[in-house]
Amino acid sequence: MLSLKEVDPETWNLIQKEIDRQEYQLEMIASENLVNLAVMEAEGSCLMNKYAEGYPYARYYGGCENVDEVERLAIERAKLLFGAEHANVQPHSGTQANMAVYFAILNPGDTILSMDLSHGGHLSHGSTVNFSGNFYKIVHYGVSKETETIDYEEVKDLALKYKPKLIIAGASAYPRIIDFEIFFNIAKEIGAYLMVDMAHIAGLIAAGIHPSPVPYADFITSTTHKTLRGPRGGFILCKKEYAKIIDKMVFPGIQGGPHMNIIAAKAVCFKQALQPEFKLYQQQVVKNAQVIAQVFKLEGFRIISGGTDTHLVLIDVSTNGLTGAEAEKILEEAGIVVNKNTIPFDPKPPKITSGIRIGTPIITTRGLKEKEVEEIASYMCEILKNSQNENLRKRIREKIKKICEQFPFYKK
Repeated sequence: MLSLKEVDPETWNLIQKEIDRQEYQLEMIASENLVNLAVMEAEGSCLMNKYAEGYPYARYYGGCENVDEVERLAIERAKLLFGAEHANVQPHSGTQANMAVYFAILNPGDTILSMDLSHGGHLSHGSTVNFSGNFYKIVHYGVSKETETIDYEEVKDLALKYKPKLIIAGASAYPRIIDFEIFFNIAKEIGAYLMVDMAHIAGLIAAGIHPSPVPYADFITSTTHKTLRGPRGGFILCKKEYAKIIDKMVFPGIQGGPHMNIIAAKAVCFKQALQPEFKLYQQQVVKNAQVIAQVFKLEGFRIISGGTDTHLVLIDVSTNGLTGAEAEKILEEAGIVVNKNTIPFDPKPPKITSGIRIGTPIITTRGLKEKEVEEIASYMCEILKNSQNENLRKRIREKIKKICEQFPFYKK
């Protein structure tokens, strides 16, 4: 970054600080990952200079012959990776992918049935502070109090009662396998569309670790930057019969010119996910998450739903006299970054919470396996059980730094 250093040393300096933070802290946020240099190079390429409103071979600008091929590559790889009939790779984010689906098939005031945010759903699935909760009538399903897993009977009962036009399956803080076939059958019974938001589990689905929604869903939305380990962006998969309405809604419906540099990085990401080693990576992601759940359980913490089948673990820290916000803060002081998170039936507000969400995509990308993850989880439990001990956090921070040096990423 020598040019940046010369032109704008302030920005260069802040980026160097962030490189150091990412290198010497253990990032364990479930919605984040570390991309490799190939993805970074594509994203930082000259393609960011090109306007390309429209779609391959049907642009509103000249000079698009190369970016046409880039987007075609991304589309074909996405379809191949997930076995989909159609793919749109232009959405700038997962929320914009969701917006495109909503606007394509719904009218304001139509009913959506989706997972409650406080039970593990996503902001864009109907939260009152989001456009989705303001434009549409939202009915929420949740998890069972006993099992803390999706209450499929409740989903069916609510669907029969409210007759939603769209049912959404998918979550941002749900650690268990989602049964898309059950959602499909419920949607079919009432004549509703089924949309699956697979943003968190796209990598697991691509690798065959989690069942695919493709045989069941009318529309599938996703990001590329979580378990899929690509650039920050979104995409949509759908059946051929919906291809025209989705493409028309993405552009010119809700977006202008696509970010061709990001689309190139998506193409790289999809190619990497098609390689055999990607499946091994995803298998390790889940193994590492299950080790964390097991260690915390043995240490007396309550694990939401009793464990995990995915890349994340949701833990109730209130039994140790902590809020999620406090737990997040003291873990970060020890060099371990997680996020506070509501848990089902949480009595505390979203800015405080009773839980934390721990994810394994980044530590697995760095190369950590069960042995190291068990050690880290033990440190986390020790910190949370001794929340007033600042010296303990300092000592563990040094140990975490050594682990980071043993498993470097950017500074190899």
